[in-house]
Amino acid sequence: MTIKFVAIDTPTVRRLQTGSTDAYGNTPVRRLSDGKGVPCRHCLKPVRAGEAYLTLSYSPFSEAQPYAETGPIFLHADPCERAEEDAAMPAMFHASNHAYILRGYDGRDWITYDVAEVVAPDMLEERAAAMLGRADVAYLHMRSSRFNCYQCRIERGSS
Repeated sequence: MTIKFVAIDTPTVRRLQTGSTDAYGNTPVRRLSDGKGVPCRHCLKPVRAGEAYLTLSYSPFSEAQPYAETGPIFLHADPCERAEEDAAMPAMFHASNHAYILRGYDGRDWITYDVAEVVAPDMLEERAAAMLGRADVAYLHMRSSRFNCYQCRIERGSS
């Protein structure tokens, strides 16, 4: 099975970059990156040292429900190109020294309880494909294992 890594959509990001409020109604905070640990959830690349970025609260769910988590993310402050949706895992995830949480969700956006693992970067693609092989899993969320921050969504690929 092929998988694809899905970044936050461009219309949402552009609204946030141009002054819209975040999931909690706050204005995103603009800061300058030191080049360490600031992954943009739109281009799925690190924000380089000296570049401006936004810190804001984000929920990857379309409506409120018991499993709709909201948490902090980073975005480039200026427009960046959205990461392409394909089977290639973005380089910033390969380069990480830290594990990630993969968590399965069903078609109602509820957690599939026995589909969650802490996974090393070199095992992400293999484990994601196995988890998405289950009929009761509609998609996965990938989160940092250290802070539980949302990274991206992982879906079944087209082939």
